Amino acid sequence: MGIEAVQNINRLTSAAWRSFLHIFSRKHTMDRLPHMKFGAHVSAAGGVWNAPKNAGALGCEVLQMFSRPPQGGKPSPITDEVVSKFKAAMREHAIERAYIHAPYFINLASKERRISQGSVDVIRGELERGSKLGCRAVMFHPGSAKDVGQDAGVKMVIDGLNRIMDGYDGSCQLLIEISAGAGMVMGDSFEEIATFIGGTERGDEIGVCFDTQHAFASGYDLRTPETVDVTFKRFDKIIGINKLIASHCNDSKVEFNGRKDRHEHLGKGHIGIKGFQAIVAYKNLSELDLILETPLDDGVKKDMAILKKFRS
Repeated sequence: MGIEAVQNINRLTSAAWRSFLHIFSRKHTMDRLPHMKFGAHVSAAGGVWNAPKNAGALGCEVLQMFSRPPQGGKPSPITDEVVSKFKAAMREHAIERAYIHAPYFINLASKERRISQGSVDVIRGELERGSKLGCRAVMFHPGSAKDVGQDAGVKMVIDGLNRIMDGYDGSCQLLIEISAGAGMVMGDSFEEIATFIGGTERGDEIGVCFDTQHAFASGYDLRTPETVDVTFKRFDKIIGINKLIASHCNDSKVEFNGRKDRHEHLGKGHIGIKGFQAIVAYKNLSELDLILETPLDDGVKKDMAILKKFRS
């Protein structure tokens, strides 16, 4: 074989090797890029270790659950055995992160001390339980100021947050969830949530759980790529996009700015399918966990498939 032929082979070999390295490097870089994870609120009936199994059956990558009866009642203790079973189930069903939703009866702005202090105790307890289980965060609704008025309600929520966080050293993060804006409900605007966080001594440790239906019902449009961009740029300006940890992903049975909490399956409500496609594609939300709270029927699997299709 002549020298020129050998040189040609070497050039071809080098080019092929560079091409392989480029493709290999690009593939593994893409594998490392953050992307949204999808999940749903699932039942933990019979024990929190059942939640990962129920989530896996829906194709979830993350999950949300109640760790205690949502309407009230004594919670089951989080023992070492419970922790072991829960974490084993998370691994078995390939669920990456778990979130706890606080009970429905929370109201930090109640005029009744029994309720406001009870809310503080329950949320703090959920943070402690979540830390034992290795959960990412606990989200809660601040409550309603209908009995005390807006200004007093804001002060009471901040005071409650200070008491919740006082001495807390767990790993589970507290998230304020945006509300749907009915009546004197607290936390239905970006400005009010920013006030809660800014007024709390340890507010830098508190994050936010968005909710597409609640936000839409409170006057934040999410129906098109353009309005999604406007809404989340506004969120970033007022609260900070770094505070956005998770989002409930629900279409809305009520019209824009309808001020009611009414969830619908994706594409069947007033937000519409294009809005959710835009949210999944929005570059500044690439690390966000989206959690379905759509009606508990066969439609949840379809909702999950829609989100995964948009991500692909």
